[in-house]
Amino acid sequence: MIWQQVYDPLNSAVLSTLFAAIPVVVLLGGLAFLHISAHMAAIYGLVSALLIAIFVFGMPSTMALSTAGFGALFGLLPIGWIVLNIIFLYQLTKDKGYFQVLQDSIANVTEDRRLQLLFIAFAFGAFFEGAAGFGTPVAVTGAILIGLGFSPLAASGLSLIANTAPVAYGALGTPIITLAKVTGLDEMALSAMVGRQLPFFSVLVPIWLIWAFSGWRGVKGIWPALLVGGVSFAVPQYLISNYHGPMLVDVGAAMVCMISLFILLKVWKPKEIWTTTALRGHETDSGPTDPSAITTFTKHDSSIVIKAWIPWLILTVFVFAWGIKPIKNFLDGTSTHIEMQVDGTKKEIKTPHAWNGVTKLDFPIAGLNEMIEKVPPVVAKPIKEKAIFSLNWLSATGTGIFLAALVAGLFMGYSVGGLFRKFFETIHLVRYSLLTIAAMLALGFVTRYSGTDATLGLAFAYTGAFYPFFGTMLGWLGVALTGSDTASNVLFGGLQRITSEQLGLPPELMAAANSSGGVMGKMIDAQSIVVASTATRWYGHEGDILRYVFWHSLILAGLVGLVVTAQAYVWPFTEMVVHGVASTAAH
Repeated sequence: MIWQQVYDPLNSAVLSTLFAAIPVVVLLGGLAFLHISAHMAAIYGLVSALLIAIFVFGMPSTMALSTAGFGALFGLLPIGWIVLNIIFLYQLTKDKGYFQVLQDSIANVTEDRRLQLLFIAFAFGAFFEGAAGFGTPVAVTGAILIGLGFSPLAASGLSLIANTAPVAYGALGTPIITLAKVTGLDEMALSAMVGRQLPFFSVLVPIWLIWAFSGWRGVKGIWPALLVGGVSFAVPQYLISNYHGPMLVDVGAAMVCMISLFILLKVWKPKEIWTTTALRGHETDSGPTDPSAITTFTKHDSSIVIKAWIPWLILTVFVFAWGIKPIKNFLDGTSTHIEMQVDGTKKEIKTPHAWNGVTKLDFPIAGLNEMIEKVPPVVAKPIKEKAIFSLNWLSATGTGIFLAALVAGLFMGYSVGGLFRKFFETIHLVRYSLLTIAAMLALGFVTRYSGTDATLGLAFAYTGAFYPFFGTMLGWLGVALTGSDTASNVLFGGLQRITSEQLGLPPELMAAANSSGGVMGKMIDAQSIVVASTATRWYGHEGDILRYVFWHSLILAGLVGLVVTAQAYVWPFTEMVVHGVASTAAH
């Protein structure tokens, strides 16, 4: 029997919205104010989500429980599998002493902590966001920063703040590609529109990152690097998104940014060297130190340095390869090619391989798959929700990271037995984080399939002329709830198009705003916070991280909302929208 979602079960938009918000309040309130451990806060949030879904929104209990199980599976693969294996690689390099050499090599490029942050958290993190997404950049940069000696709060919080501007084009453009599918809008138009919103923040975020770490004095001391880093990322981001498409935006922009910063640091040095690793306001000795008091980092032979970087270069190659669609298709057991038909149309031909159905197994969730209908006004017409768990165990990003860790481990001199002993030690190390991620995703799936977060979304649609601002904040809320810009676009993309058309706004503008606003919610979603606490080995402090990044997230999301509002109503920003849609239509 098909169950239709109900978005106002109490016949009062205010009351229904308040009840829909209870799981979010339980989860975030437990983390931020009650200091409950992350896995328990996630479990309490999940229980409250199930109770609200069943007893308030009328979701059949069997469906609700199946949804929670579906979400937990998705939490373990792909998200938990990524986190487990990136920590596995980190432990391998740490135990062999290679991570210390890596730290020293970065410190010898620049001893200044602000520049290390700019290079690692912003530029290097953006590359991993573009190549893999799904928590990988925060896991990698957080592990490197904590290894460099940054305080746990600094390593966690600043990695989260830095991982914002690239998110909309993460995992080779997956959020934008998905947004185009769910809205029916042109992919290039959406890519271009997001590329006319986020470059402002690609320049702002590096400044914001260093300000959060060291204050305005710290910002002024390295303004040439901030200008070069921000502009060298923003310009390629705009050009690639507008004239090529969404897939290579982050990878290309990050590579240009890293090369530009490396060249700059060869010819320019700040007058004061900042060596403190604690956040401004969180330790009494924060501030620049005299150059004579700089911590001495060991200088290693170039051959040793190269060996220390090779495990991370291996990781980069595997992650990038696993993100390329033809390779993913091949690993899943199919290949595709385009054939031109007689009538001039193109047809995609899929060729199955011998391992088709072995490396990728699709499991429709019994009693759930296509048994729930989304209905207007969230969608234009009723749509059955799919619930299929894809066990793509070979093409999963985490598998690429696992194989990279094995190859790197053999290169570092581990035996096969030693590698697997370290792997099981890592499982024990991150066991509570894996439990937390599973519970978080279970909660997110329950709110999605029960329609409670659609109820929250509809509340934003009552804002009328203020919708460009609040619609952007809806994208922020979607990512904060689901942990994924892609999931937020799936959840609210159709609503953004419908509402914008009803209000006479360009649908491309508000669909893009959902993704652009969502990037600022990435730093406060529970999944990212757990990844950050795990990568920095600061277990049990998820609430501290959330409290630190929350206001940064909210203010930056509000600034995105103001940019989108200007693009909706204020000349010359409106011309960016008109020309963006027209140029991509012509293309």
